[in-house]
Amino acid sequence: MSAVTVRWLRAAVGMVAMAGVLAAPISVVHAQDGGGEQINILRDTEIEAILHQEMDPIFAAANLDPKLVKLYIVGDDEMNAETGSGYNMIVTTGLIMQCKTPNELMGVLAHETGHMAGGHVARSGDMEHAALGPMVVAIGLGILAAIAGAPDAAAGLIYSGSYFGELNVLAYSRDQESRADEAAVTYLEKAGYSAEGLVDFFDNFRYEEVFSNAKQYPYFQDHPLSDDRIEALSTRARTQPHWGVKDTPEMIAQFEIMKAKIKAFTNRPYQTFVDFDEKDPSYPARYARAIAYYRELETDKALKAINALIAEQPDNPYLWELKGQALLETSRGVEGEPVLRHAVELKPDAPLLRILFAEDLLSEDQPAKLDEAVLNLNRSLILEPDSPLAWQYLSEAYDAKGEDGMARLAAAEQNFDLGQMKDARTFAMRARELLKRDTPEWRRATDIILTSNPSPEELRMMGQQG
Repeated sequence: MSAVTVRWLRAAVGMVAMAGVLAAPISVVHAQDGGGEQINILRDTEIEAILHQEMDPIFAAANLDPKLVKLYIVGDDEMNAETGSGYNMIVTTGLIMQCKTPNELMGVLAHETGHMAGGHVARSGDMEHAALGPMVVAIGLGILAAIAGAPDAAAGLIYSGSYFGELNVLAYSRDQESRADEAAVTYLEKAGYSAEGLVDFFDNFRYEEVFSNAKQYPYFQDHPLSDDRIEALSTRARTQPHWGVKDTPEMIAQFEIMKAKIKAFTNRPYQTFVDFDEKDPSYPARYARAIAYYRELETDKALKAINALIAEQPDNPYLWELKGQALLETSRGVEGEPVLRHAVELKPDAPLLRILFAEDLLSEDQPAKLDEAVLNLNRSLILEPDSPLAWQYLSEAYDAKGEDGMARLAAAEQNFDLGQMKDARTFAMRARELLKRDTPEWRRATDIILTSNPSPEELRMMGQQG
């Protein structure tokens, strides 16, 4: 998976910003923080689906609409998780890898859900809210793609520059931490899960209390531990009816797949072959090796490995996605088309799959394929409206069709979602000149201009145009 100097990378292309990180079904993006450090935001349809499958009952227990909660995965070895304003939650790959069981990860994210449902971010003060706002808005702005030879890369942008630096402004008070602990136990119990994982996770890092901030994990700087806090959490959790409930074999299997994909997309291929030796016949190990072959551009070996997995799980859309990505990135888009078409048929509600399929169609450079590419890109935008990557490909598709006004409008939408207001205005002004007046598209171009800080001269030009 390769990195994009934007904010995300894609999985099938790789995991977003898991630079070279998540391959096939993952989207990754790299962002620059204030200090010039790249930040990787990972997008992977399969991993996101696994997280939501486990967390949606917890969100529902907190009276949150699971469809509104956005989980952002950051490629960072540091263990951290944060809740942004609105329904935005961020978790690092470092945290996922540190958790020993699915229940531990669910426990930590249930705690973050407690902050979200309790409105702790909104109450943390105007200064903190102002600092977090731009970053959260930018994170939600979609996926800008940069496929540079790594896995299925879709890039998304985190608009501000300091990422965790800004998030850390939201250091929660001990009172809020206690409330979030209590809420987490309540949500886990209501969802039918045990709170033992959350207790175990905190107990495993009890020693963090004695470290200075410089030596602590960022998570525990914002979420300070204490013996009293852990004991209070443990006492209440042990009284819950579901305390003895264990992770199901399916949950454990999905958890191991998620970890294997993260490793395969974030580590160098040679490390993957060390971590997942050929003697390991397990599904996660074979999956990881297939990704490593793909990233190493050993396409024939990758396809052989992927085909073997598909033979076992013919209805797994993520395997078809990985295969299609491998074909697309080695200039075999014609072969990849039926593969990615099947992936979309298996999971039609996955916007990243539709974008990848459309990308393949455009790569064939055949006029007859353009309408289908446009159709899939528009459907992806219904599912995920603020996707710079989808708008980028849509602009290319309309340009190839000779629809200049629509191409410029799509380019305006892409730049608008990326926060590049000057370029958004420029494209929207041109689109407004080319589109038929008073159509929905013409009015949308007008809206983009008016909401992107137009200059007096630009407003005069609009007035002259009507």
